Amino acid sequence: MNVLLVTGGSRGIGADIARLASERGWSVGINYASNAASAEEVLADVRGNGVKGCAVRADVSNPDNVAAMFEEVERDLGPISGLVNSAGIATGMGKIETLDFEKTRRMLEINVLGLFLCCQHAVRRMARCHGGKGGAIVNISSSAARAGSPGRFVDYAAAKAAVDTLTIGLAKEQGPEGIRVNAVRPGIINTEMAAEQAAKNPTWLERAIADTPLGRIGELRDVSTAVLWLLSSEAQHTTGTIMDISGGRWTQ
Repeated sequence: MNVLLVTGGSRGIGADIARLASERGWSVGINYASNAASAEEVLADVRGNGVKGCAVRADVSNPDNVAAMFEEVERDLGPISGLVNSAGIATGMGKIETLDFEKTRRMLEINVLGLFLCCQHAVRRMARCHGGKGGAIVNISSSAARAGSPGRFVDYAAAKAAVDTLTIGLAKEQGPEGIRVNAVRPGIINTEMAAEQAAKNPTWLERAIADTPLGRIGELRDVSTAVLWLLSSEAQHTTGTIMDISGGRWTQ
């Protein structure tokens, strides 16, 4: 039985990945930071697909929390063979001089250091040199990493660029150990965050759609299907790849 751990799995992209993974036969560990009710809703959907699941509360930027999370998932579901790093937060919007440093620090702790910690623990379990049988890691990046997001959130863009670099380096490092590491770079996706931004700036979404060759923003399933492919045996010769899921839009 394949076991997948999804960080940030109680909402948005992470939740949809957890649901789709369960439909395709994965047992799923759902990590959440604070919203237990949402995590339980996703867990009910996972179990409703006839597979095992568990929900684990953990701050991915806390080393002790991350260690306990991996142990709990393995105790409940078995050895972890897949990891999706979806946990992440954004900061305020504006030019760099207007951004709150403490919010940026916290974002980097979760989006970069938290992802790094989770990769560490996954490698210690999956790598052949540690007695593992290999596995797959998929990191959730952002098209902001490529565009830089000037005047909006350059700090968030820089964090996601770090995710891209770690993905490539880790793929090269861990390939001989049987671990494939890839990432997806979503553009604007139909999430609560996008809805909140559109409510604050009604013309923003119209401009974004006008700039997108495919003529729409992305849906959750556009991302989760790509992630599940990268986790699957169909992508067994794919590693170090960063897949853009932005409808052809090159700005963020």
